[in-house]
Amino acid sequence: MSTEEDLKIEEVISPQEERFEIWRKRAGFFLAPLVFLVIWLMPMPSLKPETHNLAAIISLVIVLWICESLPMPVTALLGAALCVIFKIADARAVFAPFADPLMFLFIGSFIIARAIFIHDLDKRFAYGVLSLKWIGARPSRILFAFGAVTAFISAWISNTATTAMMFAIGMSIITFLFKQEKETGVKINPGYATAMMLITSFSASIGGLATPIGTPPNVIGLGFIRNLLGAEISFFKWMMIGAPVVIVLYIFLYLYMNYLSPAGVREIAGSVEMIEREKAKLGGWTRAQKSTLIAFGTAVALWTFAGLVALFAGEQSDIYKAINSRLPEAIGAVVGAVLLFLLPGNERGERAITWSEAVKIDWGVVLLYGGGFALGVLSFQTGLAESIGRNLTALLPLSGEVGLLAASVVVAVLISETTSNTASANMVVPVVIAVAQAQGADPMIPALGATLGASLGFMLPVSTPCNAIVYGSGYIPLMKMIRYGILLDVFGALVIIVLLSLFAPFLR
Repeated sequence: MSTEEDLKIEEVISPQEERFEIWRKRAGFFLAPLVFLVIWLMPMPSLKPETHNLAAIISLVIVLWICESLPMPVTALLGAALCVIFKIADARAVFAPFADPLMFLFIGSFIIARAIFIHDLDKRFAYGVLSLKWIGARPSRILFAFGAVTAFISAWISNTATTAMMFAIGMSIITFLFKQEKETGVKINPGYATAMMLITSFSASIGGLATPIGTPPNVIGLGFIRNLLGAEISFFKWMMIGAPVVIVLYIFLYLYMNYLSPAGVREIAGSVEMIEREKAKLGGWTRAQKSTLIAFGTAVALWTFAGLVALFAGEQSDIYKAINSRLPEAIGAVVGAVLLFLLPGNERGERAITWSEAVKIDWGVVLLYGGGFALGVLSFQTGLAESIGRNLTALLPLSGEVGLLAASVVVAVLISETTSNTASANMVVPVVIAVAQAQGADPMIPALGATLGASLGFMLPVSTPCNAIVYGSGYIPLMKMIRYGILLDVFGALVIIVLLSLFAPFLR
């Protein structure tokens, strides 16, 4: 969610990849206007003028997103502005998605995540778990607990911030291991360092699937499903599918990492003491940490309360409808964030968060969501989505809900390898909904598949900021990231397809 400006960790890529990135960004300035002009000047008699114009604008935006020639939020704003200039709709209609309730879910949850980060609540949880007695000095258990903690934290705060924080902890563990190797002469398999770094990045990306706020593509997909299909997926209902996906994917990730890159020793002498020392540096619980925990707990309670009522009273009950209408997810996030400005901080008269800290959240993601959402909604209002759906239906070899689900997940995964997960969700989810409607299938499950698939992207350092951060450690050969990443991509796509097919009756 937040990029956390305080984290002094650079995303490092090889010189060859850096050259490719430079040319990719430069190419966008040439390709985007060219694609726009080709689409705009191409005869399309079946489309209304405003629909034709929108097709050209969306094509330009997609090319700029893929090439990242401009900052992605700037591209999203450019797309929205062009829609007004070319009279796709008036300014009020185009910019209405920027005031969508889900925007406030973003903002509120980002502020809560910011407080968790600045008060080291995430670090306290991480060292608390790693110091548990059952973990001890066994490297396989340390690896399991380390990845599990990363996945859990990432369900609530930024994947990138989680990776950066756990990267620092992981590097301290690796440094200690090789120091012990020199002192004791007991050889540690260098592959264990690779596993520790990769499980940091991969677990952070996986963990974001667990909750609607875990990663921006989740909120984007939910927004399209709600506004284009009129279907509500509550926080609790999302976790019914998100949590099982995370558990299955993480267990698979740990098993193959532990098998392919073991430490080569049964125990690591002194590791327990090292972790205890790091934990002791955090000291006792501060007032700000307690206040942040109360605000976070309140938000989670509000997010899940309506779902729990539905579980016992049913979604058609009056009490559930009354609670759900008064406590949508955005309200839980806003209430939790406001509490941070009311509850005490560490100094007299200080609050758990100040406005100067709160404004450091990633506003770019908020703007990217608004612009992408505006283009998606307009594509349906103008009939562009329907036209795309009809044409793609004739080309796709797959049909029916399961076929569309498989196609949507695979396409989302492939696109997420080449561009941001957020852009992948913005591009794929509306098209999936249009294709499903053109085929007369229920679009919700394929749309959910595309939403979840957009967060998979494990093969390359440039696939996600998480991958880039750990690649900079120097412990990850590129070919290992590709091999291990493609294995997780394939298995992740299969897990999403199978679990969504099984859980479909409970999600409608």
